[in-house]
Amino acid sequence: MPGIGAIGARCRHRPRRRPVHEWESGGEASRASGEGALETAIWSFQFRLIVLGDSTVGKSCLLHRFTEGRFPGPRHAEPTVGVDFFSRLLEIEPGKRIKLQLWDTAGQERFRSITRSYYRNSVGGLLVFDITNRSSFEHVYDWLDEGKMHAEPFQIVFILVGHKCDLETERQVSREEAEELASNCGMRYIETSAKDAINVEESFMILTRDIYELVKKGEISVRDGGKG
Repeated sequence: MPGIGAIGARCRHRPRRRPVHEWESGGEASRASGEGALETAIWSFQFRLIVLGDSTVGKSCLLHRFTEGRFPGPRHAEPTVGVDFFSRLLEIEPGKRIKLQLWDTAGQERFRSITRSYYRNSVGGLLVFDITNRSSFEHVYDWLDEGKMHAEPFQIVFILVGHKCDLETERQVSREEAEELASNCGMRYIETSAKDAINVEESFMILTRDIYELVKKGEISVRDGGKG
């Protein structure tokens, strides 16, 4: 896959006593007391991922479940205003940690001018639709086109996510047609439920692994200090 956008730097920084989903800034490694040995880096690469899709498909719920291990529930189901930020470390292989910067975008049209500015430095994206909402599935192509257009001259690695699979009896989009759309667009497809914690971890892991494999092949360039 040619010309995929640059991603964040390899760096070392001082461990902090706080949850990994909070912001952690890169810095110089501290020295071990009395020995002067450098501590091991707590992350090797930084990937910036953006979560796209119509309003109310459950993007924020997916991110809360992934970064905090909880389902926020209907009391906190208000639409995102503009963009929200999340972060988490993933161990992609033994001793190899990836820091994910996760941007939750508003699905409403009136916030598009704000959210578009976040596409450019993103190296991966989750295209989320609600399996019980046919129109959110029909808008996937629009979100895909918008993501590609605003990421230029780079490209983004996408995964298609059919959310709310716990509501099987209310399904309006079959797995087969979602898989066909994903195949036609060169994406993987996975169904998730933030409420029941189904495939949430797996969806982010699959996307992160795909990006990491392209990094190892040299198809994604690594830049020190890069934003994506």
